[in-house]
Amino acid sequence: MKFVNLIKLGLLTAAIATLSACGTMKAASNLEDGAGETAMELWDKWVKCEGEIACATTWERKVADDVTPEDIEDALMSVATEMGIKPVGTLPLSDELKARGIETGYLKVYSFCNPVTARHMVTFSPNMAAYLPCRIVVVERKNEKTGKNELWLYTLNMDMMVKMGKKLPPELKKEAYKVRDTIAKMMEAAATGDF
Repeated sequence: MKFVNLIKLGLLTAAIATLSACGTMKAASNLEDGAGETAMELWDKWVKCEGEIACATTWERKVADDVTPEDIEDALMSVATEMGIKPVGTLPLSDELKARGIETGYLKVYSFCNPVTARHMVTFSPNMAAYLPCRIVVVERKNEKTGKNELWLYTLNMDMMVKMGKKLPPELKKEAYKVRDTIAKMMEAAATGDF
């Protein structure tokens, strides 16, 4: 009886694997060019981050030591204006925590959006709404080696957003890459103070 159950389990496992492979192949045929390479980069980063998914799916940049939070904000707003993306809000978390009597390092969230691109993306894939708006977060954290506090920038890995989904219509792809390139430029300008 155990032998028959093992055979049934084996056949069921083979059937599931076959169906899963068919589904995987169908999904893969719908992906943007570069999806596999980006997926492997995310996988490698996930392993390096010891399974921390937020670490694997974000871009991060250390801010130069001579760049202040005010410089970061000026850089972000300057690039946003230049590239035609709207600042749609800030969340000064460290100010709020200090107002509650909680001492903390600097922590501020900046939100940006291109309303036209946002609408087009959500029409294409309603689930994309969960990623709106684009955010860049400034985090003060302690360097474990030096003990010195440093400013860092974090944002969603935009390559994941534009390369790992279903193929975008050509015009939407152009719009999505413009947002991706804008966020990358904002991160660079804010980290270096050059804008």
